Amino acid sequence: MLHVDLDQLARNIAVVRDRVAPTALMLVVKDDAYGHGVSQVVRRAVAEGVGWIGAFDVATALEVRRAVGQEARIFVWMIAGESAILSALDADLDLGVGDADLLEEVADAARARGTRARIHLKVDTGLHRNGIRPEEWTDAVNRVVALARDGVVELAGVWSHIAEASDDEDDLSRAAFEQAVVAVTAAGFDRPLRHLAASAASSARAEFRYDLVRVGAFCYGIRPAGGPADAELGIAPIGSWDAEVLSVDDDRVRIGAGALDGLVSVLGGRVDVQTPAGPRRLVAVDEVSAVVVGWDGARAGDRVRIYGTDAASPTDLAETIGTIGEEIALRVSPLVERRYR
Repeated sequence: MLHVDLDQLARNIAVVRDRVAPTALMLVVKDDAYGHGVSQVVRRAVAEGVGWIGAFDVATALEVRRAVGQEARIFVWMIAGESAILSALDADLDLGVGDADLLEEVADAARARGTRARIHLKVDTGLHRNGIRPEEWTDAVNRVVALARDGVVELAGVWSHIAEASDDEDDLSRAAFEQAVVAVTAAGFDRPLRHLAASAASSARAEFRYDLVRVGAFCYGIRPAGGPADAELGIAPIGSWDAEVLSVDDDRVRIGAGALDGLVSVLGGRVDVQTPAGPRRLVAVDEVSAVVVGWDGARAGDRVRIYGTDAASPTDLAETIGTIGEEIALRVSPLVERRYR
């Protein structure tokens, strides 16, 4: 069972907002708010004063709109097909547009609805995760000028994704973003909203913050792999995953969480879980359950915490899985070399 601490969500949001101020926070809620439940998360976030929500797809954005009404602006960037575009327009969403074809589809839908689409034009600054190529940017901006003159689009923002792979690469991306913004203002648009950074860059580098930062992981208390500890960032996980003890057999305890629940089997023998008697090693994981080293007085119905408060963080487990993958690759690669030499 996943327990979600909405008070901790509020504390994390406060930490992030203080760090990026005066830039506004857009809370990203992709993948069901990182598995924590979209509706309850956005309702609490809006109650805490968050004015922007970022949704990966239109279905999620519509769920957000149902949950918070018109109390927040909702930005969506994965839009496919006429039906999705029309639904987005009807729900008064801000649309992330990253290619010329989608721009035309959005304009056509706006004409059909007799409305004006509010768009954020995306430039590809090097990550190549969609976005208009720099050499095509001027043509795209000129097309937006014409569509705005026709009353079918409003350029609300300019945005991009960055790789966050290295400072040098990110600096190059930022330079490309700046050039794109200059072209937009030169075309006559009155300084649309600019947003470039996600969790890590928005926290570490003030120059990347601009008008909005799109933050997901940090608001949920999920630190980046290989990054600073939660305490250093001032955040804590809002989710805690507990499993019930199903049976006790001598010095082994079987719990009701397995691979089908998302507990990766390779973690067996590698990590500890939190029990009523303190940390105990996770011994093995099958499809529907797992085995943990027992403790005195263990009994069916006890609770074991796999990650969360007073236990490992989700990132701790992810880093362990990554390390295991690297170890396997190191063992396998010499065999492959010998076989194909």
